[in-house]
Amino acid sequence: MPDLTLEDIAAKVGVSRSTVSRVLNGHPNVRKEVRERVLAAIEQTGFHPNAAARALASQRSWTIGLLLPHSVSLFFTDPYYPHLVKGIAQACNHLDYTLAFFLVDDKDDEERIFSRVSRNGFLDGVLVQSGHHGDQRIIGRLVDARIPQVVVGRPMRSDNVSYIDMDNVHAAYTAVSHLLRLGRRRIATITGPEQSTVGVDRKAGYVKALGERDLPVDPALIVEGDFTEMGGYYCMQTLLAARPDAVFAASDIMAVGAIRAIREAGLRVPEDVAVVGFDDLPLAAMTDIQLTTVRQPVVSFGYRAVELLTDLIQSGDPSPRHVIMDTKLIVRGTCGALARK
Repeated sequence: MPDLTLEDIAAKVGVSRSTVSRVLNGHPNVRKEVRERVLAAIEQTGFHPNAAARALASQRSWTIGLLLPHSVSLFFTDPYYPHLVKGIAQACNHLDYTLAFFLVDDKDDEERIFSRVSRNGFLDGVLVQSGHHGDQRIIGRLVDARIPQVVVGRPMRSDNVSYIDMDNVHAAYTAVSHLLRLGRRRIATITGPEQSTVGVDRKAGYVKALGERDLPVDPALIVEGDFTEMGGYYCMQTLLAARPDAVFAASDIMAVGAIRAIREAGLRVPEDVAVVGFDDLPLAAMTDIQLTTVRQPVVSFGYRAVELLTDLIQSGDPSPRHVIMDTKLIVRGTCGALARK
C-alpha cells in the first residue's frame, strides 16, 4: 500500500486537508464530532504523518527542550527529578513532541546550550526547571530571545514569565499546623536553600503556622538544608541541641536523613520527635519509614508543564501564565497521629 497523505485522510472523512492538519496539530478550533471522525480514520488506516513534512508545513520542529540548571550530581541523586521527567516525557509522547534534554552545570554549559536552543527552528519552546536565584539569568535570556518557555517552579522574578508551581506556602503551613494540633510546640524546620523560592515559600508557611498560634520563631529551630539525605542528617544533628519535639523537613529525602540522626541520638520517632516531610516519593511509604508528608503530584506536575508550554506555542500569546497546583497532607506513622487513634 502506498504511503497515505493528508489528502487521502481528508477524502476518506469528507473534510478538507487543513481540517486534518488542525486535528493532527491539536488545534482547538475543530468540532468534536469532526475531530473524532478524523482520529478514527487515522487509527483505521494506521496513518503516520512524515515528521519532516509535518515540521515544514507547520514551521515547527515539534521538539521542546528541558533545561535543568543544576549540578549533574544533584539530578542523578535526587529522586524528585526522575518522577518529574517521567511526567514530562509522558506528555511529550501523548502530544507527539520530541524532548531534548540539557543539563546546565556551569556558565560555560549555559553559553553553549543557549546558542543551540536559541537557534531558529531548533526548538518550539523550552521548559526550565528553576526556582533558584542563580537560574534567573538564563530565564531572562530566553525571554529576551522571545522563545516560548515555562519555568517549572516559581522563579525569583516572575512578572514577565510563565511558570507552574505548587502552593508551597500553604502546603508547609498545613504540615506544621498538623504538628501543632498534635500538641507539638518546639517544632523545628529543615528548610530548602535560602536562594530558592521553594526554600523561601516553605519556610514562610512554617512561620505563618507558628504566628497564628502566637508561638515565637526560634532561630535555633531553623536550619538551612540542601535537599540531600546527608544534608538532612547533619541539619538534624544541629537541631537536636535545641531539643525540638517535632521537625518539618522541606523534602522527603531530608526527612529520611533527619530520622536517621534522631534514631542515632537514642530518640524515638514519633514519641520523642515527630517528623513530617514534603514530596511523598515512594520511599516515604517504605515499611521502616512510614513518613507523614505533603504529597505533591510530581508526575502530573511535569505533564501539566508540557501542556502549558504547548498551549503557549500554539496560541502565540506571550502573556505570562501562572499555574498553581494543589498538595495534600498524607498522614502516616512519623507524626504520631495514628498512635493516638
